[in-house]
Amino acid sequence: MPNLSIKEVPEEIAEALRQRAARNHRSLQGELMAILHAAVSPPPAGPPAADERKFEGRRGTRTIEDLARESRLLYPEPVRGGPLAVDIVRADRDSR
Repeated sequence: MPNLSIKEVPEEIAEALRQRAARNHRSLQGELMAILHAAVSPPPAGPPAADERKFEGRRGTRTIEDLARESRLLYPEPVRGGPLAVDIVRADRDSR
C-alpha cells in the first residue's frame, strides 16, 4: 500500500483533526482514512428507506456530520407553525 504524507500542516488544523478523531473514537490515522474514504466515495442517492434506517449506525459509527446530513435529507425545511415549547410547558404547569 502506498503511503501519503502532508507536510507543514498548521497546528490548529492538526489539533482539530486530533479532537475529531477523539470524538469519533478513532486514532488520528483512522480518522484521516475515514475522511479520505468519504472524500472519494460516491454521495448517497437519497435518504435510506425506513427498513435500512432501522438498524443503521447502531454501534455509534456515524459522526455528527453524518447525522446532520441525514436530517437535512429527511427534513429539508424547518417545521413552522407548531406550538412553541414555552406554551407547552406553561399549559402543562397550569394544568396541575
